[in-house]
Amino acid sequence: MIPPFLFGGYMNQGKIFDIEEELKKLPNKPGVYIMHSANDDILYVGKAINLHNRVRQYFRTGHGHNNSPKIVKMVEQISYFEYIVTSSDMEALVLECNLIKEHRPKYNTLMTDDKGYPYIKVTVEEDYPRVLYSHTMKRDKSKYFGPYTNGKAVKDIIELLNKLYHIRTCNKRLPKEMYKDRPCLYYQIGQCNAPCNGYISKEEYRKNIEAAMTFLGGNYKEILNKLTEDMKTYAKEMEFEKAAEVRDLIESVKHIADKQQINKNYGDDRDVIAYAANEQDIVVTVFFVRDGKLLGREHHHMNGNIKDDEAEILSSFVKQFYSGTPYLPKEIILQSEVYDREILEEYLSNRRGSNVTMIVPQKGDKKKILDLAKDNALMVLKQDMERIKRQEKRTSGAAKEIADAIGIACADRMEAFDISNISGCLAVASMVVFEKGKPKKNAYRKFRLTTVTGPDDYASMKEVLSRRFTDDKLDVLPDVIMMDGGKGQINVATMVLDSLGLDIPVCGMVKDDKHRTRALYYNNEEIEFPKGSEALLMVTALQDEAHRFAIEYHKQLRRQNQVHSILDEIPGVGPARRKTLLKHFKDVEAIRVATLEELSAVSGIPESTAKYIYEFFHN
Repeated sequence: MIPPFLFGGYMNQGKIFDIEEELKKLPNKPGVYIMHSANDDILYVGKAINLHNRVRQYFRTGHGHNNSPKIVKMVEQISYFEYIVTSSDMEALVLECNLIKEHRPKYNTLMTDDKGYPYIKVTVEEDYPRVLYSHTMKRDKSKYFGPYTNGKAVKDIIELLNKLYHIRTCNKRLPKEMYKDRPCLYYQIGQCNAPCNGYISKEEYRKNIEAAMTFLGGNYKEILNKLTEDMKTYAKEMEFEKAAEVRDLIESVKHIADKQQINKNYGDDRDVIAYAANEQDIVVTVFFVRDGKLLGREHHHMNGNIKDDEAEILSSFVKQFYSGTPYLPKEIILQSEVYDREILEEYLSNRRGSNVTMIVPQKGDKKKILDLAKDNALMVLKQDMERIKRQEKRTSGAAKEIADAIGIACADRMEAFDISNISGCLAVASMVVFEKGKPKKNAYRKFRLTTVTGPDDYASMKEVLSRRFTDDKLDVLPDVIMMDGGKGQINVATMVLDSLGLDIPVCGMVKDDKHRTRALYYNNEEIEFPKGSEALLMVTALQDEAHRFAIEYHKQLRRQNQVHSILDEIPGVGPARRKTLLKHFKDVEAIRVATLEELSAVSGIPESTAKYIYEFFHN
């Protein structure tokens, strides 16, 4: 009898792992193998019916799966492997799923998102049931509807059902806790019949629950008609806000109540899985068919590309997806065959508690819905690529356009600076950073100026740049510096850089008479961009962000300075008591409106000081 889990193949400390020697020791048993890099990173986790045969294939030429470019690249990085012998193929599959989910190895085809699917739960086991939102479907006595793909729509439907059928929303254990309190606000506004006080019989309440479940089961027409009439009435009475609320509710009902018939001859539950891939991405589409109706769809992204094996992609997805989803249908329709289908079906059947079948239809209605799922995956993939291209044009594309316009190699990292003060008081500066056209907020810096008195922007900028480029912590240099100003600011920046032996291009961000960014000033020339161009929008964003960040910091200091000056004017209030007061009351306004008794009750504030504070704000 083989023990359930037997570890083998570890690299002994201080001993070089001899792959050829270790391959000879592999047992002819089912199990899981784990490939490691020289840094002990887990590169790949796989399952094998026969560990000896499967693992050896990775290190032998001309054996099927190792011809994949991804696998070849992975094998080049393998420093050692380990394996876990299991007592059955099923045990190996379960272990493989768990290890992949825990370690997310680099060369496994992985789901890159982890979505949950909400359910509507009706607690039919209770004497007075409730309708609840649930993230999972448990094996309890409640009745579940779903899964659904829009959490907001689910919440809207639950709220609607509670209002229409006067379903309780409290957590009271009825009838045990009946008659203990007065009916709550929901009874007062007519949204609950107060079963907690016996105002509705158990039988009548059950009728309301049955009506709600009839709706959830697919009878939507009555409620949709009522909501449509309500919307028209509100619109006719010019109560447009209420009409809009009802309109949104109708959309939520329609989302839940998608009545598209997939196969009129069959009412079974099934999932339909298809995918589309390109060189960068894989999109897997899942259609949820429940009782013959398409209730929703989900799209999942996986790492990998079009060169990956179809069976590998779908096998990886099925194992990862169904190891986390709470509900399993009796049938799964797949675009192509998967590896070890019989073992997967056994694994899924054990999870479901009854048979799960995977099929690859070649014709008929099931093939049609599969083609529809694949078309959806292709559409999402295309939309994603278009979105990525648009984003690249707005970000890295705009940065390249700026670099080309001023004649530098690249503008991957741009830093912009701005000064903020009021008549030289509390002068501050900001530094914002854009990398590849995107704000990198963890690289932003703010400076409290210390050497400049009065409103001298040139001297202020000289201090800021000197501090920025002599700070050892800020060792990453920008490709270009953007100054909020013209020639004078550029000259200051150039002087500072020259003194430090740095050669970094410096541009001035020029505004028009209406204070709108219109051009860059570089090498004594104005460089204009077409109106609405991505480059001009990028420069505008840099200038606005530097200004915003500086202004926010200045406002923060002004607030702190104001707090300090007001409280410090009160006799008996020093730094320690000021801190105590602010910790207790949170802000100055709360101190201002506090009563004498409230002030006296603060620990650490003597009664005489409390009186001074009260009189200060009330005389």
